[in-house]
Amino acid sequence: MFHGGGMGGPHHHGGGRFDSEEGLGKVYDSRVIARLPRYLLPVKRWIGLGAGGMLIRTLAILALPRLVGIATDNIMQGDFSGLNIVVIIYVVAALAMWGGQYLESIYLAYAGQSVIYRMRTQMFDHLHRLSLSFFDRNKVGKLMSRVQNDVSQLQELVTQGMLAMLTSLLTLVGIAVIMITMNWKLALVTLTVVPVLAAAIFVWQKYARRAFITVRRAIATVNSQLQEDIAGVRVVQSLSREDENMEQFDQINRANLNANVTAAKLEALMMPAVQILTGVSFAIVIIMGGFQVLDGTMTIGILMAFLLYVQRFFEPVLELSMQYTELQRAMASGARIFELLDVAPEIQDRPDAVELPTLKGEIIFKDVNFGYEPDKDVLHDINLSIKPGEAVAIVGQTGSGKSSLVSLAARFYEVEKGEVTVDGYDVRSVTQQSLRQQIGIVPQDPILFTGTIGENIKYGKLEASRDEVIEVAKTVGAHNFTSRLGKGYDTEVGQRGVSLSAGQRQLICLARAILADPRILILDEATSNVDTNTERIMQRALRKLTRGRTCLTIAHRLSTVTGADRIIVLEQGRIVEEGSHKELMAKQGLYHRMFQTLSSPGLAA
Repeated sequence: MFHGGGMGGPHHHGGGRFDSEEGLGKVYDSRVIARLPRYLLPVKRWIGLGAGGMLIRTLAILALPRLVGIATDNIMQGDFSGLNIVVIIYVVAALAMWGGQYLESIYLAYAGQSVIYRMRTQMFDHLHRLSLSFFDRNKVGKLMSRVQNDVSQLQELVTQGMLAMLTSLLTLVGIAVIMITMNWKLALVTLTVVPVLAAAIFVWQKYARRAFITVRRAIATVNSQLQEDIAGVRVVQSLSREDENMEQFDQINRANLNANVTAAKLEALMMPAVQILTGVSFAIVIIMGGFQVLDGTMTIGILMAFLLYVQRFFEPVLELSMQYTELQRAMASGARIFELLDVAPEIQDRPDAVELPTLKGEIIFKDVNFGYEPDKDVLHDINLSIKPGEAVAIVGQTGSGKSSLVSLAARFYEVEKGEVTVDGYDVRSVTQQSLRQQIGIVPQDPILFTGTIGENIKYGKLEASRDEVIEVAKTVGAHNFTSRLGKGYDTEVGQRGVSLSAGQRQLICLARAILADPRILILDEATSNVDTNTERIMQRALRKLTRGRTCLTIAHRLSTVTGADRIIVLEQGRIVEEGSHKELMAKQGLYHRMFQTLSSPGLAA
């Protein structure tokens, strides 16, 4: 079974690179809207209840100013029995408004979190099925942004955002209609400020759009730099780069500060503009309405209601202008999410793919050419036959194609030409799962997952008993240091195994691979991070554990592969020599020269 990190090169053609962090998109993107129902239908009941609560709240908001006006007229006319009825209705309306707001908040929260859950689960599953070449091209930070930030942004749209815009529009229209029915002349004069406000919002949106895009880009840059520096903190400290990196981050962070301050200034401009126009409308109502009250064509109650409606009229206008920007952000986030979900794995099972039976372990490369980029092959005309149970070492200078060769055996990448077969099956004709379940990989960079040592060892065989875990740990030499830890096999390894040494992590990775009982074992310099004594233990264990298994070893230190059944020497992507250590030394060719100079640590993968 495949366990641990990938072994591919830096780039591979096909698929997409996701570098765009554009902050705002279209106000309406049909491609995004068309795909939302599949996420909304499962929570339609909650959305319906939330929308019902929102409607109740909106109707109550529209009714309250009118009730205040009626109550005022009742007081002026001395109609206290009518006043009592209006007060009761007002209390009921207020309670309905609060109840509607509760229903809206609670049910839209349920719906929103459910949408986030389903979408993030889908993206998590999708990312695990993409080919390694996709991750070679795309930064983890960018992908994390899509899974976290973009999903949250889209969730705001699909639940609260759309309904909030609908509520604002409904409130706006409702207030306008009520004002016209109350006093159409005063309403028309009062609403003359609306075109002025619309023009102000149009100009403001133009500048706000650019500012919000800058904010989005700035925070994306901050997150990317932060993720990179934290991931590489050991290198930073080892090279005493703290001050330089701090200065670099300070520049990026200051750019983010400036972008947010600029956006905040623009947002601050909008509120005073609305307040000024609200004040102008208030003045119009007081002056004109006052004269109408004096000449008896309007009651004081209607004037009071008018003033309250004018005050509330501009609130949804301001909300709509803000929601407009949120809508653009959400559409952009939706486009990025679905762009990622639409990426098809470059390596997929064929419709007629078969399940591999238990392998004997024969591997054959026939006229294989392979490259990570078009017309740039890194492997040329590879013809290699590996017998079941044979221990084969692959050596060569940096960039000679060693990792590429073994990656093709596990079908992490697709050959450009020729074929790779296991036990006579073309790896493209079998299911990936049945192939990789029978391949164990111990990468040069040992990868551990958050959890205990025991959980990491049985990562690929969850049904394994504690006795099996201990037995395999003893075999590879991991039991001694594990038993000395406070909680033994229940010791938490920390993120990426940070609480353990590199050599200890390597031993656990080896135990994990062996426990899964693979028929083919690939060792990418499995002993590169262990001390000499541990290496001897591992070498003895490997000789025992690889019996009956086909073993491919990528060698950095040539002294570790002298006992291999066969050694394959690569140079610039071609097999230039093969044979046993003794045979290759007798030829006095490339292997002989490398062994003489690079048998100690120094030959890179």
